[in-house]
Amino acid sequence: MPFFTSDRVRLFYRLEGSDAKPPLVLSNSIGTDHALWAPQMPDLLDHFRVLRYDTRGHGASDSPNGDYSIEMLARDVLDLTRAVGIEKFAFCGLSLGGMTGQSIAANSPDRVTALILANSSALMAPKSNWDTRRQSVLKGGMAAVADLAMGRFFSAETLASESPYPPSVRNTLLGTNPIGYAGCCAAIREMDQVGLLRKISAPTLVISGDRDVSTPWMGHGEILAREIPGAQAVHLPAAHLSNLEQPHSFTAAVLNFLLPPLPSGDDAMRAGEVVRRAILGNDHVDRSKASATDFTRDFQELITRYAWGTIWMRPGLDRRIRRMLVIAMTASLGRWEEFRMYVRASLARGLEPSDLKEVLLQTAIYAGVPAANTGFQIASEELEKLKSGRKPDIETK
Repeated sequence: MPFFTSDRVRLFYRLEGSDAKPPLVLSNSIGTDHALWAPQMPDLLDHFRVLRYDTRGHGASDSPNGDYSIEMLARDVLDLTRAVGIEKFAFCGLSLGGMTGQSIAANSPDRVTALILANSSALMAPKSNWDTRRQSVLKGGMAAVADLAMGRFFSAETLASESPYPPSVRNTLLGTNPIGYAGCCAAIREMDQVGLLRKISAPTLVISGDRDVSTPWMGHGEILAREIPGAQAVHLPAAHLSNLEQPHSFTAAVLNFLLPPLPSGDDAMRAGEVVRRAILGNDHVDRSKASATDFTRDFQELITRYAWGTIWMRPGLDRRIRRMLVIAMTASLGRWEEFRMYVRASLARGLEPSDLKEVLLQTAIYAGVPAANTGFQIASEELEKLKSGRKPDIETK
């Protein structure tokens, strides 16, 4: 297991993704651990090298006795990132993680390329609330605050639903070391970073939950957005753990903020060419380009620019989902040449037979059995070719 020792405190961390991609640090809320970010990880790893860690006092990190401070938690991050070879990074923190991010961005501006503060605050008054919570866990363990915390983490609807997140978060909360939790309560109790916000120069996004009773927009998110120069804001219909209540909307907000704008003009053509080759393969694209004529070339460029260079570039859906949507749509519409082309290309680039089966079963219910029947027949032919190693028929679309 990966550990790093900062200020004689051992921190657990996970560093995932390609070294060639820009680094992104994720910081958890009080009462959770690095697994808080599990719903975001598949999409984030497409674009970033992601460092998650357990804040001191949480998860597998040490829980030293005594009161912690936000500055102490920020120093942990700065030391950890340097230890793993990351000098500059984007930072996304939720609640306590966002408080840590404010300190880092204000006091070490050269280290932070972009900042996302989700369901966070610069000042959590009154202090007595956090001292009461601190005393409660030291005397009665984590069970003493579990119901209170869960009622703030999630909306009543989510708690009553079949979502897997509330029971998982509750188990993590109950497994948190009361000493570490109390130490972080003290850090929040003593925090007043309103005066630091004007020092933050990194591009900043403030994410607020419209149903968040812990750090509501008024008095918390709105202060961050107002005082941090140039900060943007996104409101989600969520309680405190907005990344779990609205996981796809949260991820979309993060990616839309951190990723460069979608290409346009000649850049869209170049980007579209790259995506087209990644989805359909070099052989197909080379054949298609070689067969283009003066009559068809403008049409190919139209598709490259707007389909591949625009729609397929959007971060809201990953490529696996987009492949499955295209397969379902072409089957439903009876566009069998396109259907075969996408089935062939998708099977060669990560889509599995089980994925294909589910798409066609869905098609049978919502677009008709005849469409699914033909789809299963064509898909079976392509699977047999793949199994036998036979080359597909040449097509140039």
